[in-house]
Amino acid sequence: MSSYCGYTGDPSVALLSKDHSSSSLQKPSVPASSDKASSQRNTEGNVGGHHQRELALDITSPEDKTEASFDKDDIVNHYIGPEGRPLHEVLLEQAKVVWQSHDREDLAKWIVTSDKTIGGRSEAFLKMGKNKQSDLLYETLSSEAPQDGESGQSGHCAMIAKVFRGPFEIKKSYDWSQFSTLYLCVHGDGQTWMVYIREDMDIIQRKDQMYNYFMFTHGGTYWQEVKIPFSKFFFSNQGRIQDAQYQLLLDKISSIVLALADKLDGPFFLEIDFIGIFTDLAHTEEFSYENSPVLNPRLFK
Repeated sequence: MSSYCGYTGDPSVALLSKDHSSSSLQKPSVPASSDKASSQRNTEGNVGGHHQRELALDITSPEDKTEASFDKDDIVNHYIGPEGRPLHEVLLEQAKVVWQSHDREDLAKWIVTSDKTIGGRSEAFLKMGKNKQSDLLYETLSSEAPQDGESGQSGHCAMIAKVFRGPFEIKKSYDWSQFSTLYLCVHGDGQTWMVYIREDMDIIQRKDQMYNYFMFTHGGTYWQEVKIPFSKFFFSNQGRIQDAQYQLLLDKISSIVLALADKLDGPFFLEIDFIGIFTDLAHTEEFSYENSPVLNPRLFK
């Protein structure tokens, strides 16, 4: 709806009314004594009418107007977000599956390891579940130390996600900075597991540094959803919790590890439907652990 000089409506109506008001109409005769005043009024009326016609002719139809578009969706769609995806998709996304179990190609994204590589007796295998919609990690844990005279500890089984690689086998990291929580759907036997997250670091001295948190399985016949806020992950080096705690850099995630934490000899299993990330709007904590400028200067710069 356009407006002109306080009038809201069709501009053609305004133009028509102004043409009638400025047209010459027959007027009744007036006394001669008022000719001068009448002439002056007519002159002013003609000037006003001519001015009104010029303004009326300047009216542009709404169809002819070109209005600049400042639609925020057009602006958002122009930018690219993490992993080369449109930014508007990233902003609307609140959950994302990173690893899932649909076929053997998904199995190939994992490496299974145990202390058998150093002479231990533990074994671990990874295969598709019965419904071919899950990964099943299973076998036996043994805490018996190898008989090599060097290793004094044993009892290790884990599955490690392979590093994500792009074209030409270039190593790429995951960007989880838009999310706040790790999200797993698992079926376990009641044992405790440790979830490790690795940052994308090329420094050799930091290759054993990871962020950890516990995952407690319920056992039984039911699947469970495990949600671990990233703020809960604590910093460790070679399996030892460090005094100086650092926050996880969510835009440089390299890999994830699931390791059996219970030192209970015997069989075990862990069935995994998917591992993903999501945004928990109710979780506002940035970091769960106390720090000081002495222990962690990076947080107080």
